[in-house]
Amino acid sequence: MRQIPAAIAVLGLSALALVGCAASTPAAGCERAETGSSALDLIEVTGDQGQPAATTTAPVHVSETTYTDLTVGSGEAVTTRAQDVQFTTTVLNGTTGQTVVSSGTTVQTVTQWATFAEGVADILECATEGSRIVGAIAPDDLSDQAATNLGLSDGDSAIFVIDLDKVYLPAADGAPQYVDGAGIPTVVLDPDGRPGIIVPDAEAPDDLIVKTLKKGDGEVVAADSTPRVHYTGVLWETGEVFDSSWEKGASAAFSLDGVVEGFADALEGQSVGSQVLAVIPPELGYGDQASASIPAGSTLVFVIDILGIDETAPATQ
Repeated sequence: MRQIPAAIAVLGLSALALVGCAASTPAAGCERAETGSSALDLIEVTGDQGQPAATTTAPVHVSETTYTDLTVGSGEAVTTRAQDVQFTTTVLNGTTGQTVVSSGTTVQTVTQWATFAEGVADILECATEGSRIVGAIAPDDLSDQAATNLGLSDGDSAIFVIDLDKVYLPAADGAPQYVDGAGIPTVVLDPDGRPGIIVPDAEAPDDLIVKTLKKGDGEVVAADSTPRVHYTGVLWETGEVFDSSWEKGASAAFSLDGVVEGFADALEGQSVGSQVLAVIPPELGYGDQASASIPAGSTLVFVIDILGIDETAPATQ
C-alpha cells in the first residue's frame, strides 16, 4: 500500500490548477440520491472518521458508478461543482482488492475532481461535510490518467471510501447588510456570486474603508487564521480588474501576515459566510512600489467572500 501525503499529486490533479474556470454544475435541488448496489455489500469499511480503511470479500466490478452514505454529516452540503472540498480517502483496486491509495487530499473544487474522475464528482454531489461515503466507480467514469495513476487495468473498477472532512461555501451566503456612507463603490452580483465593482467618480479616500456587505454566521477569522476566499480587486483610478480568483477559477487561501496590511485588516474579525468590501489606500497596500499590474500609489478596491478557514496555513503569498 502506498501512503500518499496529498492525493492530488498521486491522482494527477496538479496540472489542473493551471486550467481556466470550468462551468459550475449545480446539484439538482441538492437532494442526495444514493444509488446503492449489491456490489457495495462486498466492501467492508473500518477505521475511525478521518482514517478510513476497507477490504473486499470478492472482486467488485460495476458498469455504472454506485455509492452509499455510511455516515451522514451535518455540515455544509456540496451544491455546486464549483465548491472546494477536502477529504480523506482510501482507494482499492476493485479486481484485486489491493489498497492503492490511503491519503488526505488538498483543497480542490469538485470540477477539478470531475476532470480526473467523473465518478468521484458523482459521489460527492449533495454530500455533506462529516459524511463517510463508500462508492464503486465504473471504468468509464475514470480518466485514462486516473486509471494509470491508480495502477488499474482495463475494465477494473475503483473502490473509494471518502471521509468528507471539509466543504467550503461556493460564495458568501450571509445576511445582506445595510451599507451607509457616501462615495463608496457599488457591488453587483452575478447569480453564482461573482461580484462586479463600480467605482464612483470621486477622489479616492485617504483612509481604509471596510464595509460588511453580507454577514455570515460561521467561524471568525483570527490573526493566525488562514481564510479561504474568493475575491475581485479593481483599481480605484480606472475601475479595471487587476486580480480575481473568480476569473482564475480557483479560490485562494491566505495567511494574514502574507497579504498587504489593508487586506488583512479587512478580513480579521469577519466571519465565514461574510462578504466584505475594502477600499485600501496606498500606504496599506503596495505604497509607492508597483506590483504586477498595480501601478505605484494605487488605491485598491476589493470584494472578498469568506468561504471557510483552512486547517493548515499555506506558504506566504
